[in-house]
Amino acid sequence: MPISARRAKIILILCSLMVAAVLQAATLPGLDTTLRRDVEFLSDTICAGRKTGTAGSSAASFYIIQRLKDLGYEVEVNAFRTTSGAVGHNIVACRPGYAGRALLIMSGYDGLGKIGEKFYPGADSNASGTAALLSLAERFKGRQDVMLAFVDGHNANMSGAEALKAYLKDRRLRMVASLDILGCTLAPPDEFWKDYLIVLGGAPYQKSLDKANAGTKLHLYYNYYGSRSFTDLFYRKVSDHKVFLERGIPVLMFTSGITMNTNRETDTWRSLDFQVFARRVEMIGDWLQSQ
Repeated sequence: MPISARRAKIILILCSLMVAAVLQAATLPGLDTTLRRDVEFLSDTICAGRKTGTAGSSAASFYIIQRLKDLGYEVEVNAFRTTSGAVGHNIVACRPGYAGRALLIMSGYDGLGKIGEKFYPGADSNASGTAALLSLAERFKGRQDVMLAFVDGHNANMSGAEALKAYLKDRRLRMVASLDILGCTLAPPDEFWKDYLIVLGGAPYQKSLDKANAGTKLHLYYNYYGSRSFTDLFYRKVSDHKVFLERGIPVLMFTSGITMNTNRETDTWRSLDFQVFARRVEMIGDWLQSQ
């Protein structure tokens, strides 16, 4: 359903008040607290599951934009239409004036929204990746060569990724880091450690990844639970970053993998392990710092 101008104005006012309250509420130090604050907001009923083209999606996008502007980023909005006619919004942030080859860090922020009477919070999928990207935005706010993309429309046939590819066709990219589902420790089989991180496309960079991991000491894996077919599926076929792989740009996908909560009503912030989540984000940031 299209959003009327009056309804959109009301949403923006409510969101601005909500954002201010959320930011003031984060009184405890620590990356895990910041991540939890962002995930809680993005998976709250005010965002209503963040389905592309809905009021909940507008609430999420306003929150992301405000956070980026507070960090001093120049924010660009890439609007597009899905095949169903809904209007989606990719959010691109960068430092002005850089014309060289950029490092792109991306994460999808939309979700399933509401289907009938069911509400799908999408905390791990993919409010967690979005929260991770917001954290990295703060870390890299002084880097001109870093570009951030919050991608809409993943659940609408990855239409946002296609729109982003066209939007960035004249931008030179040297590498892409893709953040997709990063908050849980529920998924791995018995041979996996709890404090793990999967880095698809990371095998050629194993030496530098191990060096970046020296402090966080996560258990790094370079395939999707040992499955070649699932590794290929998530790395090359059903993730938003595939549009850049097709352009021949190196892509590393950081993920903790789908769980039994993915795309279900039980995907709430309470199912996330924020201490391990924070270590994952710290390790990703340490590695990207050297790129």
